[in-house]
Amino acid sequence: MQQSIPTTSNTTLPIDTPIDTLDIQIDTTKQTATSCGIIQKLLNNEDIHHLLPSASMAELNNIAELIRARILEVVSKNGGHLSSTLGAVELIIGMHAVFDCSMHPFIYDVSHQAYAHKLLTGRYKSFESLRQIHGISGFIAPYESKFDYFIAGHSSTSLSLAVGVAKAKKLRNDPHKPIVMIGDGSMSAGLVYEALNELGDLKLPVIIILNDNEMSIAKPIGAISKILSKTIASPLYQTMKEKIKKVIDKMPNGTTFIAKRFEESFKLITPGLLFEEFGIDYVGPIDGNNIEEVVATLKSVAYLNRPVLLHCQTIKGKGYQIAEGRYEKWHGVAPFDLNTGQAIAKSTIKSPTAVFSDTLLGMAQQNEKIVGVTAAMPSGTGLDKLMDTMPERFFDVAIAEQHAVTSMAAMAKEGFKPYIAIYSTFLQRAFDQIVHDVCIMNLPVVFCIDRAGIVGEDGETHQGLLDIAYLQGIPNIQLIAPRDNNTLAIQLEYSQHATSPLAIRYPRGQFMLEKCYTRLDSIIKEYDIKKEQNALSNHETQNTHANMNENLDSISTSLTPIQIIETLEICKGMLQNLLNTSTYNINLQSHKAQMLYNNLEYVKQDSRQNHINSNEDKKILLMGYGNGVGRLLDVWITLLTQYNIHTSLLDIISLKPLDTDTLTSCLRDYTHIFIMSDNYKSSGIGACVMQFAFSQLEHGKIKQIPKIISFEIQDIFVRHGNTQKIEELLGIDTKSLVSKIIKSTHT
Repeated sequence: MQQSIPTTSNTTLPIDTPIDTLDIQIDTTKQTATSCGIIQKLLNNEDIHHLLPSASMAELNNIAELIRARILEVVSKNGGHLSSTLGAVELIIGMHAVFDCSMHPFIYDVSHQAYAHKLLTGRYKSFESLRQIHGISGFIAPYESKFDYFIAGHSSTSLSLAVGVAKAKKLRNDPHKPIVMIGDGSMSAGLVYEALNELGDLKLPVIIILNDNEMSIAKPIGAISKILSKTIASPLYQTMKEKIKKVIDKMPNGTTFIAKRFEESFKLITPGLLFEEFGIDYVGPIDGNNIEEVVATLKSVAYLNRPVLLHCQTIKGKGYQIAEGRYEKWHGVAPFDLNTGQAIAKSTIKSPTAVFSDTLLGMAQQNEKIVGVTAAMPSGTGLDKLMDTMPERFFDVAIAEQHAVTSMAAMAKEGFKPYIAIYSTFLQRAFDQIVHDVCIMNLPVVFCIDRAGIVGEDGETHQGLLDIAYLQGIPNIQLIAPRDNNTLAIQLEYSQHATSPLAIRYPRGQFMLEKCYTRLDSIIKEYDIKKEQNALSNHETQNTHANMNENLDSISTSLTPIQIIETLEICKGMLQNLLNTSTYNINLQSHKAQMLYNNLEYVKQDSRQNHINSNEDKKILLMGYGNGVGRLLDVWITLLTQYNIHTSLLDIISLKPLDTDTLTSCLRDYTHIFIMSDNYKSSGIGACVMQFAFSQLEHGKIKQIPKIISFEIQDIFVRHGNTQKIEELLGIDTKSLVSKIIKSTHT
């Protein structure tokens, strides 16, 4: 009997074969009818983890092939974490073949490598929705499955969680133990060693599977090491080890010293000396991509009632030749062509990360004091160019954000200009160091906060929505945010001369404003053509917007000839202001906001008798910060071109210090102020402006507070999905904002 299933080959996936045509012939000569049903249950989206202990090695290997093919199929379409999860397939199958995750909590560090776990626990079909809105998370998510024990996304939390689980089980006399999978990259964080310190002291029963994919842990020491690992893993060795220890302890002092020295020298042969010193038994290294070896070793340590670390070596990108050996490139990927490995859709717009990378390198070539640091993400943060060109002035501290900040504080004290490039979600791990070591000392450190705002598919553990909240309350630090690529470069140049801490935040992907430039250009060209073709009539039409109400469908989107001419001139003026970098630079230097378009001045200066403006009695200001300026420009364009609603647009530029003079004028002059920034509303720009407004009212600077509405994000953790769909779900997309503004100003 033979059964054909889609899979990869035994070693590498043929790059010239589409995924849906890949087949292997499964050897079922040693399979039972029940085992054939395991694969069918998997394909039917059923939970099969409890069936794996009774499966044969041939069946487990077949399941591994099927899972690896499914991962490649889905990730190539949806994007996701690829190389690490491909390398961990056999390890995860082995875990499920030995331990029941419903009784032994499986704790995955970071959990980006846990796709196989999801597929084995009833999510094979639903896995096609990976990282999509309302779909399967790219990380372990307890709300998604009872077999997902604890939320994960950030590095190095697993061992601390395991210590807590083991303590709780001990108090309940529960014999089951937590099973941890942690990558070697995560072993660089201090939190791991805090947990190991207590774990070894308490001798809690925890099994740690170290997934070493050659990112930091040393390679095995040949055949001797493998022989030792088999010996160390055996119950006989453990018994003998305890007896020998007792004998050595009873020896006379001199003999004991010699015996202990011999024992310590013997340990040096293995790579596990560090863990042994923590009081944790070390086993390995073993081949983590060999299911039989993984299962056998896990069974041999399962009985231990104390902490043990199993060192498993795996191949990142296992089964996909293009990804093997190219670790960082294939860590996290966008949708790609499975045959070539090329990204399917690549934007032509330069990313903020790329702008940062090029600008900082250029600055460093002119300024020998500039140094750059990142926490294990040189490519992701854009510091790879500095690393390649000036390696002596680049520092990768591994996953150690706290150390990155404090060490750079010392470099600033020594006269250097440090640039700390870290994702928004990871910078929060170093909050105390930002306060204690940088801001209290008032040192000129520059924080380059990448992935600020909604990052999309990586979900709630990675959204960059908290940095404004936790930074704006710290004395001495200046907070600024660019609106596009040009202003990011200007802010970076400006940062060289800052004499106190400075934070620059910018988004993932592209600035919204960069996308809006295309729309603004097309409108100008369209209206220019109409004007040249003499398509505008000479008579003026009646204002169709005079009787606006809450029903948006009743608002005409047609513009009169005069309105089209006015709109054309206004759009040209807006574009000119946006591209006026000299004005922006002056405002940045003086911590001033920039009025990109002032409708009040336009109305005041316009002397034409036939001027038509549907909202002259409603003085509306759109106030944006950073990437929020781009969203509001899109809103501004829509209001102007589709509804003939004229509004002003302000770029705050500097949140701290705040341009109090301009803000006070705005509070006096406008009846409605709408605020947009990609951060939480409760501690964001709107709250800051409202607090300032009440202060000005209290001190008699303004007579009344205008209607202030913040479009910042509500107090929820934002889950994964396409950024555009998330914005629609949150009601902060252009269409939703336009609707809210019209309803708010015409009621």
